[in-house]
Amino acid sequence: MKNNQSELFHQINQFTRHFSKLLNENLVPLGLYSAQWAIIYRLKTEGSSTQKELSSYLGVEAPTMTRTLGRLEKSGWIARIPGTDKREKKIKLTDAALTEYPNWLKAVRSSEEQVLHRITNTEIVQMLDLMKRMKDNFY
Repeated sequence: MKNNQSELFHQINQFTRHFSKLLNENLVPLGLYSAQWAIIYRLKTEGSSTQKELSSYLGVEAPTMTRTLGRLEKSGWIARIPGTDKREKKIKLTDAALTEYPNWLKAVRSSEEQVLHRITNTEIVQMLDLMKRMKDNFY
């Protein structure tokens, strides 16, 4: 008999890997990777953030975030601007990223729709509730 708890986490891990691969297949032709999309999405929906805030939100170590932000900056998708604390800069989307955002969003929505085929809105709401409750257990 399978341990449901272990199977749940195995399936979450497998789903995440496969969905990241699907996202990359749809985003790479547009000049973006799924890990970069997570940052772009956060900046678009929540506004400018510090590197520390982005690292905390995404659960990513500082060196990884530094590399990813460097690539986004080199591509012209983000800019660093002075924050209220002079020691820490805020990161914001550039005009070029805001122009490209609808194209990225369309690719992401296409990936989501493919995966959510035959999944009801009620099931989505239930999953969101479960994921939030599980995430709250980290803190």
